Amino acid sequence: MSSGAEVIELSSDEDEEPVPSTTALARRAPSSPPEVKPLLFADADVKPLLLYPPGYGALVPVKTEEPVPVPVPVPVATASPPPRALPPPRVCRQFWKSGDYVVARRNPDADAPGGRNRLRINPKFLHSNATSHKWAFGAIAELLDNAIDEVNNGATFVRVNKFKNPRDGNPSLLVQDDGGGMDPEALRRCMSFGFSDKQSDAFIGQYGNGFKTSTMRLGADVIVFTQNQNNGVATRSIGLLSYTFLMETGCDDVLVPTVDYQYDPTTASYIQMLRHDQKLFSSNLGILLKWSPFASEAELLKQFDDMGEHGTKIIVFNLWFNDDGDMELDFNSDEKDILITGAHKKVKTNKLEKIATQNYISTRLRYSLRAYASILYLHIPDNFRIVLRGCDVEPHNIVNDLMYRECVLYKPQIAGLTESSVITTIGFVKGAPDIDVQGFNVYHKNRLISPFWKVANNSYGKGRGVVGILEANFIKPTHDKQDFEKSNLYQRLELRLKDMTYEYWGLHCHRLGYDNKSLSKAARALNRANHMNAGSSPISAPPRLLVANIPTSSGGIPRLSASAAREKINSLESHSTNNMGLKRKFDSLCAMMDSADDQDGQNHTDGVDVSQRKRFSEYRTLTLENDKLRNE
Repeated sequence: MSSGAEVIELSSDEDEEPVPSTTALARRAPSSPPEVKPLLFADADVKPLLLYPPGYGALVPVKTEEPVPVPVPVPVATASPPPRALPPPRVCRQFWKSGDYVVARRNPDADAPGGRNRLRINPKFLHSNATSHKWAFGAIAELLDNAIDEVNNGATFVRVNKFKNPRDGNPSLLVQDDGGGMDPEALRRCMSFGFSDKQSDAFIGQYGNGFKTSTMRLGADVIVFTQNQNNGVATRSIGLLSYTFLMETGCDDVLVPTVDYQYDPTTASYIQMLRHDQKLFSSNLGILLKWSPFASEAELLKQFDDMGEHGTKIIVFNLWFNDDGDMELDFNSDEKDILITGAHKKVKTNKLEKIATQNYISTRLRYSLRAYASILYLHIPDNFRIVLRGCDVEPHNIVNDLMYRECVLYKPQIAGLTESSVITTIGFVKGAPDIDVQGFNVYHKNRLISPFWKVANNSYGKGRGVVGILEANFIKPTHDKQDFEKSNLYQRLELRLKDMTYEYWGLHCHRLGYDNKSLSKAARALNRANHMNAGSSPISAPPRLLVANIPTSSGGIPRLSASAAREKINSLESHSTNNMGLKRKFDSLCAMMDSADDQDGQNHTDGVDVSQRKRFSEYRTLTLENDKLRNE
């Protein structure tokens, strides 16, 4: 390439130069590095045009009648007038209304004879590409994923904090990690489209698009500082992806100014690393100083002071506003958290169940980044920390919120081939049925994709309080990692989880005080009496109910002969082949039998107690016989 800011090209040879013609266009950068000032040529034979920021002439060339090397066009006059300031920004600060983009002029390289054939990317694509993120926290999660992936390169933390823009004092978002960082080539791939070096199953990211979509969804502009020591050579690189810059200058292509520095052991300092020539470096540096939060090269380099020997710092500035004209991210309501503006207004109520539901994590994750980050990963890597506004995020394991837990084995099948088994943990959330929460938390490669996915929707409360957790690596998430692709496997999983919810509900709903009509009348009456004596709250449930995951009444115990049991097992195995039925282990039967005497304190008659002992004994014998039949 010649001079000017680097252009993102997806299908071109960077060393190939266009063939000059009679209408060749001059693209020049200011010649006074590193401080770039506009050069005025009063005798230039060009049409009157507005002045543009330093280095602009190197980015969007102006077609002239003669190949005159004019860095910046100015009006023809005997005395050059003072440069006029740029017009106020035209970028709408509301994300969903900021997609209107007007190209001021076409890049003549596209029409010049002998020019390179390449895929051009209109800057409007930055906005349309970012609309894949409907939720701001989903965009922040993409940046956290990149930091988690850096664990393989030695990352021990990711820091998310508020950053004050030194130019205007407005809050910006800072995301920093101490991973391996990026060398100059890796930074350019990161800020280009479709490049990804993450091919292993150990990585969360895979499309090479997360950085662009996430940062452009959070704000109009982002600047990246990265430090790397690959091959024993220490480098520092700075890149700017600015929708504001592209909009204000009317570019018809995505231009990403970058500058690089290399450590010089002779001077024990970092010196400018020229990839092409000094003019290109000076032009890119001039754009960085014009459109970034930092007004001098010294201020830019100062951002590396707290980064150690390697790592990456991302600053997203000019953050988007919501439809009410307020900044979408709220840094003021909670000094230890980042909230979604307007989404955390609690409904005033005196009902305990509504208060409990509002305080549970399924509600708080919608507006609190700390709550969302606490369940974002199924397992946080060892010795890795997520630091949000100076305080570590404590991981929240939803499994610990469940009571009467069961583990269910599910084996998805693709074209008759069985994929790896998936273990689903299911149970009632503590506080149910007062807490109106249900659904499955589905992870993919350790990353939460669908939190509290409601698969059992009905109007009569069946499934209320049932929560599950599973890791489904056999289905693919969408690009924004907030949902799954609606494939056949996804639909099968949805049906299986729905059946699983109803099966669990049918076995255990009476433990919460619901009238389980599948039980006998005597068992139902006994359950009602137990809950009236012990209270309806699940926390005060009789201890005997917590001993084992088995039916708690005589009505739930089958009484079959050996021949009938064989027929029943065959039908169950046939049913499980098609529906991947549940497999439960009742390993605490003896404890249940020993605890039957505890019911005497609850006004149970001796006849009922003896009857229950007899039925438990029958059930245990039948279970052993069933195991023998399965072995056969």
